[in-house]
Formats: sequence, structure tokens, C-alpha cells
Amino acid sequence: MKHLTVAVTGASGALYAQRLLYYLDASPEVARIHLVISALGATVIREELLLPVTGVRQSDVESLLGRPSAKTTLLPAKDVGAAIASGSYPCDGMVIVPCSMGSLGYIAAGIARDLIHRAADVMLKERRTLILVPRETPFNAIHLENMLRVERAGALILPACPGFYHRPQSILELVDHLVFRIMAHLGVPHPTETVWQGRRSSAGTAPDDATN
Repeated sequence: MKHLTVAVTGASGALYAQRLLYYLDASPEVARIHLVISALGATVIREELLLPVTGVRQSDVESLLGRPSAKTTLLPAKDVGAAIASGSYPCDGMVIVPCSMGSLGYIAAGIARDLIHRAADVMLKERRTLILVPRETPFNAIHLENMLRVERAGALILPACPGFYHRPQSILELVDHLVFRIMAHLGVPHPTETVWQGRRSSAGTAPDDATN
């Protein structure tokens, strides 16, 4: 039974966070979820999902999930004294989704500006799973250097780059493809329809078989 932290920062891609929470909250493999939403993360959620999220009320969880939750608890980003701010608190993994370039920069520099950055720093120092899901394009040299820096410190960079080999028919199927990849790296079972099963036979010629 895993104890996980999900953080949402101010980058586009709030739907990724919402879908990840939906699956983790429903998973029998997950015992507890700490949700932290930055002020800008809450702004993006309001803009993209049209939900009345503030980042400081437990009711935000129900707004995101569309149902009450007994396992997901909201922690205000300003609460740097929360349990997940200490390495003595058992936490099996943390995901920042989406991860803004600002948050990436603070984590890369080891600066704990809020609970999200502090909790991420704890995951690195305790050698626990930290997954960052950047959603920005294009990347400049500073972004790339910061990603390399946190990866060398032990984080996993999992950019919001969904695949198409499962032939998605909707935006949700595209989003879920990435969400299932996140869940796989957290060690949480997930639906397998997006798992590559080998090349499918087809009547046409695949682009990589082209001879001209």
C-alpha cells in the first residue's frame, strides 16, 4: 500500500494531474495521497478545467475527482511544516504534474520556496522516487540544464509527450497514455491498453519500411 504525493504547479496540462489523481485514488494499491497545488497551479486548473480550485481547501479534492475521497488530502503549498516536508515521513513516491520551469529551477538549485519544492528536495535526499512532468515548449538551455541537474540528483524526467502507437481516439486517451506511464514508474498497476504489444500487421506499408 503506497503513500504518494502529487503536486500541481503553474504549467499548462492540468488535465494530466486530474487524470492521475483519478486513477491513483481509485487504486487499491494506494493507501494515501497528499495533494499540493501551488497558487499558479490553481490558476491553471481554473482556466483549463473550469473548476473552483483554490489550492487551500479540502473541497478542491472533490472538485478534481468529481467525488469525495477518503485517501486524498490537500496540503496548502505554504505549509512547509507538513509531514511530507520531513524525510522521516514514509512516502513512496512524488509526482509534480505538470511541472513548471520555475519549480524545476527551484528544485535544481535546492531552494525550498514552498512545500512542493521542499517535498521534492526530501525525495532526492532520501533517494526516493521523484517524477517531474514538464509541460513547456520549446526548452531553452537553462531548462535543459536544470533537467539534467535534477536527473543526476536522482529524479526522473517524464515530459508530457504522449505516444500515438495505441491509436488514440480522444484527448482523454492521449492524456491517459502519459498517466499510465507515470503510474508504471510509481509501481502502481494500471490499465494495459496503452502498453506496446509488438508491431501490428497492416495492409499498408509502415513509414519505417519505405524504400524511398
